[in-house]
Amino acid sequence: MTFKDQFKFVRQNLKKNKSRLFMTVLATAIGVAFLIVLASVGFGLHKSIISDMMQNQLVTQVEIYGKEDSQGLTNEDITYFEEMDGVEAVTRRNELAQMPFFQLDDYTSNTNAIVTHFPSEIKADFKLASGRLPEGENEVVVGYHFTESLIKNGANPEKLYDDEGNINEDYVYTDDLLNKEMDMEVIKLTDGKETKKTISVKIVGIAEKPARDWAYEAHVFISEEILQEVEQFTGVMRGATEMYEGGELDAKQSEDVYDYVKVYANNVQEVEGINKTLEDKGYMIYSIANEMKQMNVIFLIMKIGLIFIGTIALIIASIGIYNTMTMAVTERAPDIGIMKAIGAHPRTIKNIFLLESTYIGLLGAIFGTIVAYGVSFLVNLSVPFIIQTAFDEAAPEGLLLSYIPWSLTLISVGICLLVTVFSGLRPAKRATKVDVLKAMRREL
Repeated sequence: MTFKDQFKFVRQNLKKNKSRLFMTVLATAIGVAFLIVLASVGFGLHKSIISDMMQNQLVTQVEIYGKEDSQGLTNEDITYFEEMDGVEAVTRRNELAQMPFFQLDDYTSNTNAIVTHFPSEIKADFKLASGRLPEGENEVVVGYHFTESLIKNGANPEKLYDDEGNINEDYVYTDDLLNKEMDMEVIKLTDGKETKKTISVKIVGIAEKPARDWAYEAHVFISEEILQEVEQFTGVMRGATEMYEGGELDAKQSEDVYDYVKVYANNVQEVEGINKTLEDKGYMIYSIANEMKQMNVIFLIMKIGLIFIGTIALIIASIGIYNTMTMAVTERAPDIGIMKAIGAHPRTIKNIFLLESTYIGLLGAIFGTIVAYGVSFLVNLSVPFIIQTAFDEAAPEGLLLSYIPWSLTLISVGICLLVTVFSGLRPAKRATKVDVLKAMRREL
C-alpha cells in the first residue's frame, strides 16, 4: 500500500465524522495559537529592547574610563586605540569643571561646556541639524535641546512650568540660534569671594537630534582655546571654581589627559575582540555589547519558559487527539480486519493511524499559526492605544509586545507534530493487535 493510497484512506475516514475532526483540529489550533502568542511576547520584548540599544551606534560603542595604575588617558592611549583592528573612530572629550552661564539676548542657560575633537566625532557619525563646524577659536556648536534650556531673565518661578511639566512658551527662546553672539560667564572663588569673567562666543552649528527620544543634549561644544582661557582665569585645571589637590596648572602633563574616551567599532562583530584586547591591556571599559550578552541569556531563558508553558496547552489538546484516534480504531475494526485478512503488514496499519494523527496535528498547526499571526497583529495595533488611554502618555517608539519570527513558528509546528504523533502512537499500536475474526464480527 503506497503512501498516496494510505493518505486517501485517511481522508476518506476523516470525512465520515467531520464534527469530531473539527473539534479535535480546533483544540489543537487553540493550543498552537496559545503557544505562539505566549512565546511571541518574549521575542517581541527582546527585539524591542535590542533595537533600542542598537540606536545611535551604542552597540558598537566602548566607553573607556581609564587604565590601571594610570593618571588618565593620554594621546598615547588614543593613538593605540586608533591603530587597533576593527576600530572605526576614537572620540575624546574634556568637560569644563563648572557649569557656565550662557547669556543670549534676554535669555540665560546654565549648562555644560565640552571640548571635543570634531574629526573623530564625525567618523563616529556625529551630525549637525543645521549650520557648520567651528573654524575660529570663539565659535561653538550647541546641542539640539540648547534652545529649550534658554530661559527668559526674570521669569516667575511659579509660572515657569505649565500643568504638563513643560516650560511655559512665554519664557522659552524661539528665534533662530545660528550666527548669534552670546556671552559665556564663568566664575572663580578666592577666599569665598566670587569673581566673574565673560567670554563672547558665536553659535555656528546645532547638533542633530539624539536617536533616543529621552536623551537631552543642551551642552555647548567650546574650543580648546576657550578652555585654556578659563583655566588661566581660575588657575585650576579644567577651569574649576576652586583649587583642589592636584588641580594646579603647573602640575598638568605636557600632553592632554582626556575625561571621556569612546571607541567605535566598524561593526558589532568586532566589539567582542576589541573589548577583550582592552581588558587584557588593563583598561577599564564598559560596552553595551557585554550587557547584551547577559540580556540575551535572560531572554533565552524567558523564551524557553514561555514555550514550555505554551506546550502544556498542546499536551492538553493531545488528550483529544488520543480519544479521537482510540475511537477511530474501535470504529474501523472491520476495516482493520479486512486489511489483515488480505495480508496487510502491521506496520502499514500502524502508519495509517499515525498518518491520521499527524494530519490532524498539521491542520491544527496551520490554522493555529494563522490565528496567532492575527492575534499578534491586533495586540501590537492595540497596545499603543491602551497605553495612551490608561496612562495618558504615548507608547515607546518601536515597541513590539508580540513578535513572531520564523524560528518560533517552526518550533511551535514541530512541537505540535511531535505531540500529535505521540498521541496517536498508542492507538496505532492497538490497531495492529486487532483480532481478525473478532474484527469481522465487529467486536474488539
